Amino acid sequence: MPGLLLWGDTVRSAALRHEIPLAIISPLLFAEVDGRRVVLTSWLERDRVARVLPDAEVLDFFDFGWKDLVAGGMSFAEADRETVARVVRRIGIDEAVVPGDFPLALGDHLRDNGIVLTVDDDTVELRRRAKSVVELDGIRAAQRAAEAGMTAARELLARARQNDDGRLELDGKQLLAEDVRAALRTACAEHGAPCPPEVIVTSAWSGSGHEPGSGPLPSGLPVVVDIWPRHDESGCWADMTRTFVVGTPTAEHADEIADHTRVVRTALERAKAAIRPGISGGELFDLTCDLFESEGHLTQRTAQGEGEEEGFRSWLGHGVGLEVHEPPGLGPGGREALVAGDVLAIEPVLWSSRTGEVRLEDLVLVTEDGCETLTRFPYDIAPST
Repeated sequence: MPGLLLWGDTVRSAALRHEIPLAIISPLLFAEVDGRRVVLTSWLERDRVARVLPDAEVLDFFDFGWKDLVAGGMSFAEADRETVARVVRRIGIDEAVVPGDFPLALGDHLRDNGIVLTVDDDTVELRRRAKSVVELDGIRAAQRAAEAGMTAARELLARARQNDDGRLELDGKQLLAEDVRAALRTACAEHGAPCPPEVIVTSAWSGSGHEPGSGPLPSGLPVVVDIWPRHDESGCWADMTRTFVVGTPTAEHADEIADHTRVVRTALERAKAAIRPGISGGELFDLTCDLFESEGHLTQRTAQGEGEEEGFRSWLGHGVGLEVHEPPGLGPGGREALVAGDVLAIEPVLWSSRTGEVRLEDLVLVTEDGCETLTRFPYDIAPST
């Protein structure tokens, strides 16, 4: 009978963490066939798994001869593979779907034992597109931490002043991207969702793409702060971006910054208004390109190799959950239809080689008839305390 097989640990495998909402560092097997769920793990994890999956059958490696296999000369990995094969045969799976990152050696061993395996990432990914209650609670907690981090960044920038070189100073010292990053990471960690060290604090002076930015920050030019904390307890992520300008832009920059801020904010609101189950990520991306192009900006659809750093040259966004970047993708060719329960980061952006980047990013939950904005943070470009 066809089934589903997942192998690994729940710390590194989002697919497994969705099925078993616990942090388990040792490899285990999750199997499902005809609505029956089976977990093969060690006695160390057996009771924990049984508590969060009371309807699942929890099996122990030792009960299927693992110790005897090792005593007979097998390595631990070989004994794992043979034990998995014994369990799969026992529960009646002769054909199964697996994800693309399913271990090759384990797959070969199962096939040698007559199990037909089919790689199907779409099926595996779709299982966790609609977030569970535990995951939604974790995402919301991570988002509150992100907002605390953004508040810390905003307040630091609001206290800064311009020096004679057009750089920001705070308490008599240059304000660096590293200072802002340290403050926001501390705030996120205090709210139970630490940020990776490479979170973004960039400007036209330093940083682009996923480069985190470093060094002095400019007065009168956009400073982009992009935060993605991970909730400790659930393993779920959040993602948000705001753009700040400290001081008065020069006359040659002011109109461009104001225009980019207006258009990016409009793009964000129009994208959120269009979100509903059934629309694809590619359609949302095209709607955003339509707006930017109508305002005279380059997009991936219209750029002809010139001005590579101008306009809207990234995707509109991505899914967020047990991975900070996960399906569905909101970019060109994105065919995946949104489903109720998807959580999306929507992040329109305009880039200029003269003034830098203006980007706004909100986290939204797809509902039955639209979306709920999970991000609760103002869009004001001038930071305030």
